[in-house]
Amino acid sequence: MEIGGGGQSGVAASSGVCCGGKRKNERPYKGIRMRKWGKWVAEIREPNKRSRIWLGSYSTPVAAARAYDTAVYYLRGPSARLNFPELLVGDGGLNDLSAASIRKKAIEVGAQVDAVQNSLAAHHNHTQEKVLCETASPSELKPCWFQEKPDLNLKPEPEDPEMDYW
Repeated sequence: MEIGGGGQSGVAASSGVCCGGKRKNERPYKGIRMRKWGKWVAEIREPNKRSRIWLGSYSTPVAAARAYDTAVYYLRGPSARLNFPELLVGDGGLNDLSAASIRKKAIEVGAQVDAVQNSLAAHHNHTQEKVLCETASPSELKPCWFQEKPDLNLKPEPEDPEMDYW
């Protein structure tokens, strides 16, 4: 049984329909799959064994794929088929090629990528909200309340300078 997303063939692959009309889960990268609740998980089968190495659960498919790439590289060497061969970082390799050490290194890489991906997504969302606030009409400005950051230590200035509030 293949864990990755490659190797689809026949009518099911071309139409995207499988198993009684249900849409088959799309796997954008090899070695990962999506849980029902939206998390992406990665695992890899150990060579010449039936067991699998669990590589973690991530919020983005890229992070799961990078964790898989790390593990497959340590298991199969430079000839491994990677999702992101251009991002391979040769850090000297692992001295201990046990399942636990491979899992640890893969989870470390996946967590770093997940953090960067989530940070970029949060920054992108904030940038979109800022653009919306700057281009929206006054009636649409309600979602932008967070942009006004008054200094609470300053005495407020009256809206009408002619009127004496104090």
